[in-house]
Amino acid sequence: MDMLATEKERSLIDRFSRTYAHLTHSDKMLEIERAVCGCDYGCTSWTTREEADNACTMLTLDSRTRLLEVGTGSGWPGLYLAKRSGCNVSLIDLPMEGLLAAKKRAEVDGMSDRCRVVRADGAALPFQSASFDAIYHSDVLCCLVEKQAVLDACRRVVDRNGKMVFSVILIAPGLSDEDYKRAAAGGPTFIETSAQYPDMIEQAGWDITAHADLTADYANSFKNMYARERANIGEFEQVHGPEGAADLMARRAHTLDALERNLLRREIFSVVPVGGASI
Repeated sequence: MDMLATEKERSLIDRFSRTYAHLTHSDKMLEIERAVCGCDYGCTSWTTREEADNACTMLTLDSRTRLLEVGTGSGWPGLYLAKRSGCNVSLIDLPMEGLLAAKKRAEVDGMSDRCRVVRADGAALPFQSASFDAIYHSDVLCCLVEKQAVLDACRRVVDRNGKMVFSVILIAPGLSDEDYKRAAAGGPTFIETSAQYPDMIEQAGWDITAHADLTADYANSFKNMYARERANIGEFEQVHGPEGAADLMARRAHTLDALERNLLRREIFSVVPVGGASI
């Protein structure tokens, strides 16, 4: 990893840290989150309650399941999945403020005995092999440089009969150079990839069992969120700070432009270990 990427990753972690420190305490922002996504965890992904419910079914979660959520943020939807299914969940991420918020939410929801919160890098998971039956991550790989390493690490820690479900925002294929630049400017910081996701998934030792396009739902949620944030710009600036809010609004404008031009996609994958055997 080069120094520029390292600095950009640190900057992104710092931004998420500041966001979690304030977002979970803003009644107005949580009200917007409930209206758009159906949750109130202070989330930064685009997973709606309906999508989380579907993931719970896809992962066949129950009280016996050991679930890992990579890039949990402040606990959405990992805590919700555990509460809904009765499973045990381990939540990992790097921004400490998000993990503290997740730990507090677990306590409030009476789930401390079924929830483990760990500060860890998704590319270097600090767990033994075959430690989990199910893994979930939402719009995480598009915010990371080491995408392949995360897929590899997840494969190592999942049981031979386990499953993983994840969503990701990506640049639409077949774009002109100009449209590609528009898409990259409107997407998450590390949206660009050196390989296609199906190829990275295969290289990590996974088989794809389901793959669906969530772009239309993502576009609707984004436009709804953007309109509500603009209507409450004062609170938005309180949460993100004047400079941070201006930067985020500028990026959101680029995202809206890219979505209206059909330059961005959001997809979900369900995968299992190749051959059902541990690596």
